[in-house]
Amino acid sequence: MPNPVALIKELRERTGAGVMECRNVLKECGNDVEKAIVVLRERGLAKAEKKALRSTSQGVIEAYIHSGGRIGAMVEVDCESDFVARTEEFRELAHDIVLQVTATDPQFLSPDDMPPDTARDPREVCLLSQPFIKDEGKTVVERVQDTIARTGENIRIKRFVRFQLGE
Repeated sequence: MPNPVALIKELRERTGAGVMECRNVLKECGNDVEKAIVVLRERGLAKAEKKALRSTSQGVIEAYIHSGGRIGAMVEVDCESDFVARTEEFRELAHDIVLQVTATDPQFLSPDDMPPDTARDPREVCLLSQPFIKDEGKTVVERVQDTIARTGENIRIKRFVRFQLGE
């Protein structure tokens, strides 16, 4: 039988969940780390949905200029408090999002923003629907929801812009 402390540590490292939450979920899942990750992700989604209506008036504007200075992007990522906006985890999320915008050139934030006559796939042109560049198994919205679950605050990508020389 695997060491429960090692399993809790592994689950915490992979999900960012608290010790007691990891312990309880592992117990529910019969010490199966992969099942526990799925359960924690579902619970994180539930937490994110509960927080979706909260106001987001703090946050950061993150910018990235790709080497050579030919492509760049800026994003505004909002949260509920400046305390969370200053955390490393939140800043890492904002940086990941600006890298995503630079790399994939989305046209819209979400499928709701697409004109009705657009025939393009939302996974290609909508930032929140795109596969996350650092983990193709997740979408950008799932990456945001993971951070919501860990910080306990609502987080929104409010707007973004991408620049490329000659366009």
